[in-house]
Amino acid sequence: MDCVPDGNFATFLSRIESPHLRDVALLWHKARGERRMPSWDDLPSATLAPHARRLWGFAYDPEAGIFTVRLVGERLKKGASQEFDAGQFEDIRTRANYSEIHQQLTKIITTPLVNRSSGRLFKIGDFTATGERICLPLAKDGKTGDGMLGASDYVPPALLGPVELILENQEWYTP
Repeated sequence: MDCVPDGNFATFLSRIESPHLRDVALLWHKARGERRMPSWDDLPSATLAPHARRLWGFAYDPEAGIFTVRLVGERLKKGASQEFDAGQFEDIRTRANYSEIHQQLTKIITTPLVNRSSGRLFKIGDFTATGERICLPLAKDGKTGDGMLGASDYVPPALLGPVELILENQEWYTP
């Protein structure tokens, strides 16, 4: 669902269903204090550690318009077919929707906006993961966006690859 930003962090927070993502959003909010956005340094790893497997993040170079991987949670590492602990975002995305995702991430950082999405999050082969995702802008100076902290909560697939329903040892009963 696309919404017009209402400028109210409390509304954003109230829409987050995942307790893990709500905690991440509250940590971000506390770290920013009176500023528009916190910096990476304001979010110590010890504070984020309980949520580390769900986190991901990028540094952003506004002059070049390039996102560099800064943080990759364990869930994303396991689901990826390649290593991307470092490198540019354009090296880890699919060509099919790179432009759309780049545009959205840029908007979140440069406006700045916090973002929540739910429903279908990604596909691996024929598997579509559903869940919830938040994106939170970051700024070294508290004003000019230069990074993003994201978190995703979903039920990960047990195995990667196409899923086939098996109908074996079925029993039928009249209610």
